[in-house]
Amino acid sequence: MYLFTNLLLLFSFFLGSICSQTEIITYNEGPSEIPIKTASLMKDTIIIQVGTTSFKAILETNAAATSLKAMLPLTLEMKDLNSNEKFSELTRGLPTQVTNPGTIHSGDLLLWGSTTLVLFYKTFSSPYGYTKLGKIENPNGLAQALGSGSVKVTIKLLDH
Repeated sequence: MYLFTNLLLLFSFFLGSICSQTEIITYNEGPSEIPIKTASLMKDTIIIQVGTTSFKAILETNAAATSLKAMLPLTLEMKDLNSNEKFSELTRGLPTQVTNPGTIHSGDLLLWGSTTLVLFYKTFSSPYGYTKLGKIENPNGLAQALGSGSVKVTIKLLDH
């Protein structure tokens, strides 16, 4: 038991040293409780602001999202396409890892090609391939905030 407890504490110290954000959970072992740091918050959180409305989104853990993060903050003029998405051309290309999501969901932040940032505000099936960048946690009100036509959108890291 003593060895297990020490290994558990060593592991939690290791996780704490590699994660910039952690949360504490408790492991119950008999009458004692051992706090453990976990890496559940390793993904970066961004804010997508449309006018006075802000949406919290979680970035994917991939090279494209990391490259996008390095470009933040960004203010983009996003054009409407097909009454289900807003898109804007980035000033430089991002790494790609194209997959076909099958169904695109409202709040998906995707990359078309290597330079077109796309924010979807409707859910629908699609045969097209994209690189995943992130997803708005709660897209309620996103379509209304984006409106029809072009719109200015600011994307920035969440201040912790």
